[in-house]
Amino acid sequence: MGKTKKDDKPRGTDPLINKKAKFNFELLDSFEAGVVLTGSEVKSLREKKGNLTDCFAKIRNGEVFLENFQIPPYKNGGYANHPEIRPRKLLLKAKEIEKIDRSIKEKGLVLVATRCFFKNNRLVKIDVALAKPKKLYDKRDDIQKKEAKIDMERAMKEHLRK
Repeated sequence: MGKTKKDDKPRGTDPLINKKAKFNFELLDSFEAGVVLTGSEVKSLREKKGNLTDCFAKIRNGEVFLENFQIPPYKNGGYANHPEIRPRKLLLKAKEIEKIDRSIKEKGLVLVATRCFFKNNRLVKIDVALAKPKKLYDKRDDIQKKEAKIDMERAMKEHLRK
């Protein structure tokens, strides 16, 4: 079946993914958190507009805030549009916040946003992960493994063609 114009549009259920997080960090423990947004921000996210690339979270006064989460203004927002970058509060349980805070202070970990999605097509959720920054040689190893996997798949494909 051919694609229609309807199929080309991003759906509200498709997640925004931070691909750089897996490359730059070793992800250890992840949490699902709600996020406090305005109406125009949610509408903009439904159009799958947003950028998690440089996104991280900080703990201030016992609350977790998401920094550098870029949500472009909604095109039909009018005068009530939102600023593109601002700190957004994450909704986590107190025990989870304590656990995260302890890990950050004791082990020197970072809290990174990995994915933004709609749960039950209603609620905006963000997956945040405790992460340890990778060294340069770890990144090189990952690249080598990825290239080796691609070469193996190519060789298998060529072998099957013959």
